[in-house]
Amino acid sequence: KYHKDNPPEEIQKPLKSTNLIECGVSEWDTEYVNIEQEVLFELILAANYLDIKSLLDLTCAKVASMIKGKNTEEIRKQFNIVNDFTPEEEAQVREENRWCEDA
Repeated sequence: KYHKDNPPEEIQKPLKSTNLIECGVSEWDTEYVNIEQEVLFELILAANYLDIKSLLDLTCAKVASMIKGKNTEEIRKQFNIVNDFTPEEEAQVREENRWCEDA
């Protein structure tokens, strides 16, 4: 009901901060996506399936804010991702994608 009379503002891309309010997200929306990670991912799937662009943008911005400024290990820990690369594979991937870290 909230957005019936209050259309959401466009979210800045790329995010300039891990704080969604500083990226143009309303306080109401920021609280709305302050939910458990599993529920957040289910909401992303639902927004995508139902083609609700503003909700998809909001939920994806929340995930992006959770990643912003973190290194690989911190991201793995945040999202419970197991590193299944061998040290050699990981070194190869890091070399191939070094341009990302230079940016």
